[in-house]
Amino acid sequence: MTDTEKLDQDQDQDQDQDQDQAQEQEQEQEQEQEQEQDQAPEQGPRRAGLAVRVGAAVVVAALLGVGIGVGILKVKYPDGAAVAAPAPTGVPSAGAGAGAGASASPSPAFGAKSNGTHFGSMRDLLAPMPGGFSLGPDSGAYGNDTELTDEQRKTWVEDTVLGLPQKLQDAVRQKWQDQPLKGAGVRSYRAAQDNLVVTMWLLQYHQDAVKADNAWVEALGSDSGLFRTGPDVPGHAEAHCYLPYAAPGDAIDSLVCSAAEGDLRVEMQVEGIAPLPKSQAVTLFTQQLDRLARPGASA
Repeated sequence: MTDTEKLDQDQDQDQDQDQDQAQEQEQEQEQEQEQEQDQAPEQGPRRAGLAVRVGAAVVVAALLGVGIGVGILKVKYPDGAAVAAPAPTGVPSAGAGAGAGASASPSPAFGAKSNGTHFGSMRDLLAPMPGGFSLGPDSGAYGNDTELTDEQRKTWVEDTVLGLPQKLQDAVRQKWQDQPLKGAGVRSYRAAQDNLVVTMWLLQYHQDAVKADNAWVEALGSDSGLFRTGPDVPGHAEAHCYLPYAAPGDAIDSLVCSAAEGDLRVEMQVEGIAPLPKSQAVTLFTQQLDRLARPGASA
């Protein structure tokens, strides 16, 4: 065999080995792909579903805190007659028993006007502590029984705007600057059984925007199909509640309720031991909305 023939034979052997190795690699890749496809029906949808639920929860939390502000309009309201929340019984009116004809009633400290605007301290407008509850934990840096100052309201807006997608942040921030948050208050309630914590927020701004924001949250919570159906709030059609998804067997459950009452958006955030005592939370939410009802409204 000549040197040339030997060289050709060696090259043919090398090519055969390369082809064999390529075929083995292709077979290994095909086997790996088949294994991944077998696993995909179990893991893929589960991970995708979790991502959707987590993403939706983040969006709703941001919207509850900020409100898209789609209804913010620069409209001046006419003043209405001031009407206070129900006064405590047994309190004598000014001048009673003095022999005067008509006695003058003291000016109310808080309440609602006939056009839906509210006046008075946010701490007065918040539902008082009911029996079986005590003050709960702080709501972040804002405490557990607080009327926010002007600087705190600005900080609150900035904190919650940062929870939105980047492309929405500037637009929402500008809306809050054009139509600023006029008042805000928070109070938390802890059940005596230590199985339930309720955080109530009052946010005061232009009532057209309040109504629009509340409708936005309702649509996202009820029409998107991403949340469990929450309980109704008797006597308050404007209120709605929903439950973020929870994995089977989770020890902690949660509930979020939102309502528009004139120029106040009312938010209730609830966490408790599963199964969540939803009726107890809804009762507290109803008491809060009744306290804020405008004159002539039926609860």
